Amino acid sequence: MNNKIKVLIGDDSAGTGVSLANKLREKGIYAYTRRKDCGIIADSVKNDPPDAVVVSVDMNGGDAVELMKKVRGMGVRFPVFIVTSDIDNEFIERQVTENGASAFLLKPYDADDLYSAIDKAIGSRVNSLSDDMEIVVTDMIHQLGVPAHIKGYHYLRTAILYSIEDKKLLESVTKLLYPTVANIYDTTSSRVERAIRHAIEIAWDRGNVDILNSFFGYTVDTCKGKPTNSEFIALITDKLRLRYKSALRRA
Repeated sequence: MNNKIKVLIGDDSAGTGVSLANKLREKGIYAYTRRKDCGIIADSVKNDPPDAVVVSVDMNGGDAVELMKKVRGMGVRFPVFIVTSDIDNEFIERQVTENGASAFLLKPYDADDLYSAIDKAIGSRVNSLSDDMEIVVTDMIHQLGVPAHIKGYHYLRTAILYSIEDKKLLESVTKLLYPTVANIYDTTSSRVERAIRHAIEIAWDRGNVDILNSFFGYTVDTCKGKPTNSEFIALITDKLRLRYKSALRRA
């Protein structure tokens, strides 16, 4: 993990919450505390969504399950929840995990235990996102009208996925991105370039104009001409990076 990780600890007591926050900061995490109150924590998540929330099963004004349900209904990104408890109870653990908690941490625990739980939970989410991203990209280029049976479809999907993981590839499409894709498919950079160009031409000629405009807005005018390969890949990549930026920054 790195100092971009933001952790909200739902306990502002000096002996527990503040102490844990200080120790997590020493490990490079941006950690802060809020009062042990369901409503206050929910408001904090809504106004400034953290990457992870550490809360006790029981708190003022509700419990961890109520808090997670409330957060899900707020229309914000659902953070990783680490729920702590004084009681080692399988029913309680099952209840909180079934309602969205990534980990159930039994008290007493120290900052190292908490750090490991956060690290594991966020790592699992990033890995899940990586698996899901291929599905997202595939669905997106299908909607744009790129047929799945042509080579350019596969090259384009791979180019977008790799560009999401490493945006430096977009800084030099010819020298970096095309060779990367070509190496994967045991072909040449020029064939990759031509196949992607063909795929984009098909999408622009046969695709739904409304869908194209919904993805690209007015950045590319469908009446004036097709986007270049670089424009097409960069616009989709940027759209997905913005949509999933909180998780992708740790990928």
